[in-house]
Amino acid sequence: MSAFFDQVYQATRQIPCGCVASYGQVAAAAGRPRAARFVGYALHANPHPGTGPDAVPCHRVVFKDGSLAPGFAFGGPDAQRRLLEAEGVSFRPDGRVDMGRCAVVCFRPPSEQEE
Repeated sequence: MSAFFDQVYQATRQIPCGCVASYGQVAAAAGRPRAARFVGYALHANPHPGTGPDAVPCHRVVFKDGSLAPGFAFGGPDAQRRLLEAEGVSFRPDGRVDMGRCAVVCFRPPSEQEE
């Protein structure tokens, strides 16, 4: 696994329950702001999906417009939506996450993330 993947997992673990972040936000938090597509690759290979203490909650990462990932690796966008709704994430009538209410606005920089 690459160091970048590890940084993606560390950044994704910072997204609190009930919140989401965009692929671009996670890429920036991992130190590579132009690598949003590679965040998707990293999350697709997520070794610890879920919500437990050691989990990487990849279901909390969405497109910048609040759209869900059509290829969500762990059951598709319907499963992703169910997980997010169970955590209290609100959705707009068009099916996208309400980014104004649920988006994370601050991450710890990679240099301050846990090893």
